[in-house]
Amino acid sequence: MTQAKTASASSASSGKHPRTLAGIVPPQNDIARQQAVAHYEAALRLMQEGKYDKAHAAFDKMLASGAGELADRVRMYINACLLQVSKGKTSFKSNEERYDYAISLLNNGHYEDARQEFNTILNHNGKADYAFYGLAVLASMTGDSHTCLEHLTEAIRQNPQNRIQARGDSDFQDMADDPRFTELLYPEV
Repeated sequence: MTQAKTASASSASSGKHPRTLAGIVPPQNDIARQQAVAHYEAALRLMQEGKYDKAHAAFDKMLASGAGELADRVRMYINACLLQVSKGKTSFKSNEERYDYAISLLNNGHYEDARQEFNTILNHNGKADYAFYGLAVLASMTGDSHTCLEHLTEAIRQNPQNRIQARGDSDFQDMADDPRFTELLYPEV
């Protein structure tokens, strides 16, 4: 028995990995695995930030360099990135469809993407009161009261029905205490 202990101790001290019934025991601090996990987490952060092209490239690089036990997850995230990138290239049949998409972006907290969609609508049709209304909601949600009032004023100027809609719209709740907002919505008082 002492010979077996000595042999196992000498293999551990010589840099070899100890053997078990299940095979070779991997070293506890595998630097390559730590680097793979760090790259994986960085790619996930890119995905969470909505940078799907960059995340896709990072996952591809991981897969090419050998993702090991993370390979299945990496492949799944590559597919998710490709799906998101293809969504970004969606074509719309009308500005109303683009508006619905912008509202979904807004509701999911993608404010800059929503702003871009609203502005695209206005570039196609400068009289799209609903796009001004959407920009007003966006400004309200992001705490920009001055811009909110500017866009809402234009939306109401183009379509007075927007005044009635804004009165019951909970997205303007942060503006309720602003006297300029109240004056805009209730000019007859």
